[in-house]
Amino acid sequence: MMSEKARRLFDALDLDQDGTLTRAEVIGALRSKGPTLAAQGAIPFWGVGDTDDSSALFDAADQNGDRVLTFEEFAAVIDRRFGW
Repeated sequence: MMSEKARRLFDALDLDQDGTLTRAEVIGALRSKGPTLAAQGAIPFWGVGDTDDSSALFDAADQNGDRVLTFEEFAAVIDRRFGW
C-alpha cells in the first residue's frame, strides 16, 4: 500500500495536475514549495535539497526511463527514502 504522505507530496508537486511528474515539476515544486511542505510535515526538512538533489531523486524514481514519473514510481522511492 502506498502511503498517504506520498500521495499528498505527489499531488503538491504535480503543478499541472496531469497525474504525472516531470523533472522540471519536481525541481521547480521542491524549490518553491519545499520549505513549506517540510514545515507542514509533508517531507522531512533534510528532504528539501538543491536542484541536483531533486534531479537525482527524479532519476532514482524514473524506473522505466520515460522521463515522467507515475505516482507508483514516485511513491516506491519516496516511501523508502523518507522511511514512511
